[in-house]
Amino acid sequence: MTATARDRLIVGLDIPTIGEAETIVKALGDDVLFYKIGYQLAFAGGLEFARDLAADDKKIFLDMKLLDIDNTVAKGVENIAKMGMSMLTLHAYPKAMRAAVEAAKGSDLCLLGVTVLTSMDEQDVIDAGYEYDPHTLVLRRAEQARAAGMGGIVCSAEESSAVRKIVGPDMAIVTPGIRPAGSDKGDQKRVMTPADALRAGSSHLVVARPIVKAVDPQAAARAILAEMNGVL
Repeated sequence: MTATARDRLIVGLDIPTIGEAETIVKALGDDVLFYKIGYQLAFAGGLEFARDLAADDKKIFLDMKLLDIDNTVAKGVENIAKMGMSMLTLHAYPKAMRAAVEAAKGSDLCLLGVTVLTSMDEQDVIDAGYEYDPHTLVLRRAEQARAAGMGGIVCSAEESSAVRKIVGPDMAIVTPGIRPAGSDKGDQKRVMTPADALRAGSSHLVVARPIVKAVDPQAAARAILAEMNGVL
């Protein structure tokens, strides 16, 4: 597991255009090593941008949340591994995870099982048809991800401590919904500060709006890195 804050902070490029993403990456410079690219940017040229960043020795967390029939998931994972990505998400359904793990063998791609989205609370989970509360569902999916041989889990920092007990010391626990003290929660319902998330057992922290929407993104990133280093 990585040891420095720079290895553990993932800046979410949750912005609409490649031009804006390039501006953020340039502003952050060498302070930030790891970036997340999700749907919004992926469908605006973000996949080629991800390749370019990886070629420039940046680490890329491709947040695609794959879920499909086994063969389709496997073929997608095979091509994503060839792109030089560092992390990839898929929904933590056992069959999909097993197919992805088999497809990623021999590569450095870390597969992450998405448990319950941090924008969802108990009523949202009930409305989606699950019989479990969010916490119970997260733990069940963490067990299934470990059994499937996944590289890590995506969950709320609120669940990190309990998940760490299930997955052990070596699997990654990646937590979105990270908000420095005093910042706006936005549409996230289960949030935690960077320092508290690390103490709870998270290995990697995803921070988007508090950095990319800041007046000075580099200063915002450096403040978060300093808070993380204070715990590490």
